Amino acid sequence: MAGFGLIADVGGTNIRLALVELKTGEIGRLKKYLCADYPSIADVISLYLKEQQETVTQACVAIACPTDKDWIAMTNHSWAFSKKEVQEQLGFEGFHVINDYTGIAMSIPTLTDEQKIQVGGGEAKTGAPIAVYGPGTGLGVAHLIHHDSEYVCIPGEGGHVEFAANDEKEAHVLAFLQKRLGHVSAERLLSGPGLVNIYKGLMDMHGKTAEDFQPSDVTTRGLDGSCPVCVEAMEVFCRALGSFGGNLALNMSTFGGVYIAGGIITRFMDFFNNSEFRKRFEDKGRFVDFVAKVPVYIITEEQPGLQGAAAYLRQSNGYRI
Repeated sequence: MAGFGLIADVGGTNIRLALVELKTGEIGRLKKYLCADYPSIADVISLYLKEQQETVTQACVAIACPTDKDWIAMTNHSWAFSKKEVQEQLGFEGFHVINDYTGIAMSIPTLTDEQKIQVGGGEAKTGAPIAVYGPGTGLGVAHLIHHDSEYVCIPGEGGHVEFAANDEKEAHVLAFLQKRLGHVSAERLLSGPGLVNIYKGLMDMHGKTAEDFQPSDVTTRGLDGSCPVCVEAMEVFCRALGSFGGNLALNMSTFGGVYIAGGIITRFMDFFNNSEFRKRFEDKGRFVDFVAKVPVYIITEEQPGLQGAAAYLRQSNGYRI
């Protein structure tokens, strides 16, 4: 009997833990804990397994920090640990620690139609490369390929490539930020803080003094129309997000789809659907017909990292996902 595996999704504030039935992929017994309440990740995992009265030998943790070395040090929390030591302490035969965006990418083959919304393009081609990106605190980017019946995530730091302006407004925002930052990456516009940067750049273009807004202030005032510049900022954000996604599609011919994660877009789906996102996604000159075939999906599943950790663990144990 395959039994259960432990899966976890660790952010700067919370850790979510669950069990996955390795044979079927069914996820259950989800619990959320505050990271600050526990000295270490091993402590909270031990508590969870004790509460569930389960002994597991396989585990996969998706965590928001680099995972390529044995020593794991979280970027936005004090937890730091050796993968080898935690594995020995908890008695796991298999202990996989993956980057949170690898987790999101690995969730994609398991998403149902109810966990995503398509935005234009044709049908996704089975086995073709996939891209995923997500504006959140930063801009995460990864690719997923299918090789020898397995899915392989190709992580990277695509959010830090140079931002390319495509119209006068974007050019002004870019110049505005270059004076203050020097190098301006795509993340400086395509993220929560990036939305504020766009607002500030547009206020400068209009000769006005920007208020000390948070991302939620921009979206709230943009959606209710109380601040015309916030409306503009959201429009620029959606257009630039489309241009960046179209670039990802060209990079690896992602006919398996381009997926958007991160949660920002789901807060203003109606605005997004009426924006020029898809027009910009396809606006690739001689390759407009090529990119027009590529489907875009908004991930609506609230726990894609946890779902991806389950997929990664199951595939590591010889199951197809």
